Amino acid sequence: MTEEKKVDQKLEDSNIAVQTNGENVAPFPLKVILGQKVGMTQIFNERGENIPVTVVYAGGCRSTNIKTEENDGYSAVQLGYGIKREKSMSKPYQGVFTKRGIPAAEWLKEFRVADSKNLTIGQNVSVNIFSPGDYVDVSGTSKGKGFAGVMKRHGFSGLPMSHGASDKTRSPGSSGGGSGQGQRVLKGTRMAGHMGVCWVTTQKLEIVKVDQENNLLMIKGAIPGVSKGFIVVKETTKARKKILYVQPKITKKAQPERKASKPK
Repeated sequence: MTEEKKVDQKLEDSNIAVQTNGENVAPFPLKVILGQKVGMTQIFNERGENIPVTVVYAGGCRSTNIKTEENDGYSAVQLGYGIKREKSMSKPYQGVFTKRGIPAAEWLKEFRVADSKNLTIGQNVSVNIFSPGDYVDVSGTSKGKGFAGVMKRHGFSGLPMSHGASDKTRSPGSSGGGSGQGQRVLKGTRMAGHMGVCWVTTQKLEIVKVDQENNLLMIKGAIPGVSKGFIVVKETTKARKKILYVQPKITKKAQPERKASKPK
């Protein structure tokens, strides 16, 4: 099975709502898009190198609300993804989108912009705002890992396994106050507890391929979240480092001057 057929089959299995109508597709001034994680695969570049990529479906993202300085005190755009079923939303939520004349979005996210005057409600955001070679920051809700101890959750090294402490090797150790402090557990102490299901951002990932026809982004490496999870893909905030080759200086070690010997 070819790579494109595998991706198409995975999209059908995940039951993702596809919005491929080309209406109102205009250049979007902000390099950010909402999508869903499909899964991971691998592609080969021109040099034959195997590159692991995560496939992201980003069709059906559109602007659902515009905030302006005059009305709201700040400029921002609200993006929506997917179409929410009528029986799964409340009447007030449905009424907001009915008033704006657009379908109700399944997931909403707001982003600040410098100027929102040129934006319109219902404007579609296409994957063509990105191109191969761009670096992006991908945010999403991480996988849930249940109740975890301090070694897995916070990377503790554990206690020594010698001197009969075989049943305490993975324990956190003392959590009380130190000398001169009250014997209580301080706020923010790293302890065992629920791990995962938090908003995580992976920065500076490279976009390997952009499939505008199928609204797919292929991002090098792994991204947060489970399959079919909602994610945000936006232009990276990290500067790209340029590695320049600097030729090392060749220096000769100074030789001590020899004194001329006197003839005997």
